[in-house]
Amino acid sequence: MSVDREQMLRNAAALLTRKATATMDEVARAAGISRATLHRHFAGRDALVRALEDLGIRECEAALDAARLGEGSAEEALRRLVGAVEPVAGLLAFLNSENQLFEGETQNEGWARLDARISALFQRGQESGEFRIDLTPAWLTDALYGLISSATWCVQDGRMAAKDLPFMIAELLLGGARRRVTP
Repeated sequence: MSVDREQMLRNAAALLTRKATATMDEVARAAGISRATLHRHFAGRDALVRALEDLGIRECEAALDAARLGEGSAEEALRRLVGAVEPVAGLLAFLNSENQLFEGETQNEGWARLDARISALFQRGQESGEFRIDLTPAWLTDALYGLISSATWCVQDGRMAAKDLPFMIAELLLGGARRRVTP
């Protein structure tokens, strides 16, 4: 029987976004395969997480492309970005919590590409006068990741409807990031 690696990763991601401490046995069950089959594809949890990282970065880059970050106002682009990222928010939330992905020389350069593209959006918003200049683009980028993670966990726990995720993230972030002009 042939195993669809991409589907296996998606099943693993669905479980791990709900239960980050899941064992390899639990991951195999969620993927509908044996533990031996899982280990033939991934030598251990670290290899699985790295494969999920590659998938997550690819999907997030596709979401950034779909959001057309260079078009329209920075606020409109940010709203499009949050909407485009919503389908992969769970995977992004899981990966954002995996500290080993952000340490040492083995850090995937895809994170730097994602950070640079999102930070450039916030910088564009600052330069156009839409966003506050006292908050760094790097911090706003990390705040966005944090809001995506928090909203995802709220959806998973049933404390928020999935359809509300883009609106709530964008409104909370923009509420703090918008530049206010005093009369």
